[in-house]
Amino acid sequence: MFTPSAHLYDTIYLSRGKNYAGEAESVHQHIQARLHSGGNSLLDVACGTGLHTSYLREHYQVEGLDLDARMLEAAQQKCPELPFHVGDMIDFELNKQFDVITCLFSSIGYTKTPEKMRQAIANFEHHLKPGGLMVIEPWFGPEDWHVGNIHATFIDEPTLKIARMNLTGQEGNLSYFIFNYLVGSPSGIEYFTERHELGLFTVDEYRSAFEACGLEVFHDPQWLNARGLYVASKPGG
Repeated sequence: MFTPSAHLYDTIYLSRGKNYAGEAESVHQHIQARLHSGGNSLLDVACGTGLHTSYLREHYQVEGLDLDARMLEAAQQKCPELPFHVGDMIDFELNKQFDVITCLFSSIGYTKTPEKMRQAIANFEHHLKPGGLMVIEPWFGPEDWHVGNIHATFIDEPTLKIARMNLTGQEGNLSYFIFNYLVGSPSGIEYFTERHELGLFTVDEYRSAFEACGLEVFHDPQWLNARGLYVASKPGG
């Protein structure tokens, strides 16, 4: 959860060069090539502060969902006309179906275990129209995760200084890292940490989860940052 650092999230990831507009456009192209549900409603699961959402709304009737209410506050400010929902991807219930469901920036990894990942996929399928698409950017697999890597981001603006560092670790098939933040502003200097844990799922585990729901799966293993992309279609439409 990014609750303690929600107010810093956009500044950090935009400074790292994350291309939200380009990623959203690539997702849009995948959707247009495979969508057969006849509509253009889209639910952006784990939408965070709404950076992908703000670009996807150019093509779709978008709603957002996230577990973190503080992140959704930022998303609502960006997209005041859109509905946003607080909910867990594993068991949310919106009592409606969508043409497209996206779950980007590897957020599916926060389900932590293969069982909960399968529950999330099944819940997405429950909210998907016949002929609709599920677009999921996975987290790293077990073979791609490396323990002991250190990462750092530094922000040096006139009224905001940020140093964020983390070291990668692993416990079984669970990856983890603890973000250490040092943040300076005219109101003072603060230090805090966040622990993040994400499941390391294999390609076979993802495919099994999709196929258990009767979905047809396209996998692009080299999508953008080489974490890959799954596009799963629901029969019908």
